[in-house]
Amino acid sequence: MRLGAYLSHLGQGEPYPVVPWARRLAAAGFESLWAPEIIGRGGLVPDPFVALAAAAAAVDGIEVGTATVQVPLHHPAELAHRIRSLQLVCGDRLTLGLSPGSTRTDYALLERDYGSRFRMFDENIVRLRELLDPVPPMLRGSWGRNAVKAARQVDGWIASGYRSSPDEIVAALPAFRAAGGRRAIVCAVPAGAPTLREDLHRYAAAGFDDAILVFGPGGPEPEDVRARYP
Repeated sequence: MRLGAYLSHLGQGEPYPVVPWARRLAAAGFESLWAPEIIGRGGLVPDPFVALAAAAAAVDGIEVGTATVQVPLHHPAELAHRIRSLQLVCGDRLTLGLSPGSTRTDYALLERDYGSRFRMFDENIVRLRELLDPVPPMLRGSWGRNAVKAARQVDGWIASGYRSSPDEIVAALPAFRAAGGRRAIVCAVPAGAPTLREDLHRYAAAGFDDAILVFGPGGPEPEDVRARYP
C-alpha cells in the first residue's frame, strides 16, 4: 500500500506554507500529495488548485490529487477550466478526487442547495467528461455507501478516514471490488492517531491501494511517521 500526505491540515490553526511543506513530504518519502476543498469550516485551508499547482511545480515526478473537490459547488465549465489549467502544470500526474460534499456550512457560504448535491454531482460528472481532454483519473469520494457507484461511475473510490471508522471503510471494500472497482484510497487518515499502526495494517490487509495521511499542527513529524511505515 502506497502512502501519500495532505498538503494542509483540516483547518486547525495557520496553514502550512505549501511549497516547503510539499518538498518536505516528498523528501520524507511520501508518494503522492493531496489537497482538500474546505471553504466554510473555520481556519483557512488553501484552495486545492492553487496548492497543487505550487506543489507540482516545486516537486518533480510525484502524483498530485484533489481529496476532494466538491463538484456541485462549481459550474462544470468553470471547474473544467480550472482542471485543464492545473493539467498544464502537472500533466499526467494529476488525479481528481471528486465528491458531492458532506458539510452544510460550505454549501451555505456559497448559497448552494445542499439537498440536491447528489443529483448535481451525477449530472456534472457527465458534463466534466465532455469538457475535459484528456480526462484525468477520477475517484468518487464516499464514506462507503456509494462505493459501488464509484466502481461503476468513475475510476475508483476515495474514502474518508476522518469521518468514517476503519470498520466502516474496510467493510465497504469487498462490494467495491465485486462491482469492478479499481483504485481504492483511504484519505485524511490522522497521522497522530494512537491507532495509526493498526489502522494502516488493516487498510493494507484489506487491499486498499493507498492511504493518505493528514498531519495536524501538533505533529507528529512526517519524517518520523514515514520511517516507521516504509
